[in-house]
Amino acid sequence: MLSPERVTDSERRQQALNLARQHFTSGGYLRTLERRVAQRTESQNPDCAPYLRIYLSEDIAPQLEEMGFEHRIIENPQPGKPSLLLAERIESAELLTLLTYGHGDVTSGQDELWQEGTGPWQVSIKEGRLYGRGTADNKGQHCINLGALQAVLQARQGRLGYNLKVIFEMSEEVGSPGLEQACRDHADVLKADLFLASDGPRVRHDLPTLFLGSRGVCQFRLALDTGNGARHSGNWGGIITNPAVVLSHAVSSLVSAEGRLLQDFLRPPSMPEHVAKLVRDLPVGGESFDPQLNPGWGEPGLSTGEKLFGYNTLEIVGLSAGSTVKPVGAIPGRAEAICQLRFVEGTDWQALEGNLRAHLDRLGLADVQVQIDGGYAATRLDPRHPWVGFVQKSVSQSLGQAVSILPNLGGTIPNHCFADVLGLPTVWLPHSYPSCKQHAPDEHLLAEVVEQGLIAAAGVFWDLGDQAEDLRLQLQGG
Repeated sequence: MLSPERVTDSERRQQALNLARQHFTSGGYLRTLERRVAQRTESQNPDCAPYLRIYLSEDIAPQLEEMGFEHRIIENPQPGKPSLLLAERIESAELLTLLTYGHGDVTSGQDELWQEGTGPWQVSIKEGRLYGRGTADNKGQHCINLGALQAVLQARQGRLGYNLKVIFEMSEEVGSPGLEQACRDHADVLKADLFLASDGPRVRHDLPTLFLGSRGVCQFRLALDTGNGARHSGNWGGIITNPAVVLSHAVSSLVSAEGRLLQDFLRPPSMPEHVAKLVRDLPVGGESFDPQLNPGWGEPGLSTGEKLFGYNTLEIVGLSAGSTVKPVGAIPGRAEAICQLRFVEGTDWQALEGNLRAHLDRLGLADVQVQIDGGYAATRLDPRHPWVGFVQKSVSQSLGQAVSILPNLGGTIPNHCFADVLGLPTVWLPHSYPSCKQHAPDEHLLAEVVEQGLIAAAGVFWDLGDQAEDLRLQLQGG
């Protein structure tokens, strides 16, 4: 065996990657994941409120303390909402600082709907898949990053060569209430040079991916209540307003039967060519466990990748009028549609309510009510930023594979808190894949992606320690 002074930098890096891999092969990762999945941290369920704080104080905090972090749990700026955790590991005020993020809350377990032999509050392994609520979103992913960090600290004998800060929340699945304000209130504590975290999926299970932001989302409701209540369709049909008919016309004026946006105020600005180039030929779907794609759906003239990552979409996620389970011969008294506009950077989503109101009024549909439920801004780091190239090169070296770059995720995460409020260059290294069934029964991670994720994250944490000063000069334009 080589003496320590004769070990090359390349060999020391490989030792760190091997330790990260061993965290998986030894069962250490699985034990941590099992403990965390067993905690019922459903942020939509009021009965689970005590467990949200416990997850931070009794599970995440001890692991951070073990790695030399100082931490505190803060109250949410929005009264009654879950607490947040802030932590920092400062080696020197002169060093580069990295901020990372995770969320420990999950969506409803939907206990009775999981396949036989699995369940939401236990980790079950079947055919290379780790089943359990939160495995993909987000417990499994932050377990990977924290496990990789521990491996690098061990290999570096307790010194990273840069500072690291952490923010954890427990309400991402209900819209991250208070996160943006917490970032504003504690901007001095969270001050950093770079941001790296993990959430969302890769482009495909076998394609390591980075994404640099996310599409925004605005959820809104269109509703019409006639005040008549339900009335017999024979006795009153043809002479009273049917709200389901009116609402159908309202929705169809916004999106076509082929999913094409019909109003200019819903469409995005022109896609920059450097963005289109990155997403145009990306392989989307097509695997046995993916849903069937409709090549004729959405904006004509765009590739699948451009539609998903570079354009806006309007989806109806809830629609109600009367009952389809036990239908009766009555005109419903009320109809409602819940819609989500997913949009890219540059879309004027803040004006959506006014634009919808004016549009419906022009159609003579003034009685249709518009209610905005909330939303997130879209973000997109310039793919030419040096932090992007740094992480891409590191992950590619660690895994021996090309790494796909997404200007933004197709879904939505609270990246605006870090990109806009804190002003950080944001890169996300996802450890899941599109068919992980997050938010649904049978949520899972792929074992092969977990192992790759540990290696990739360890490589980035290692390389930053070696090249922090060079990267700082690049960030400063030096």
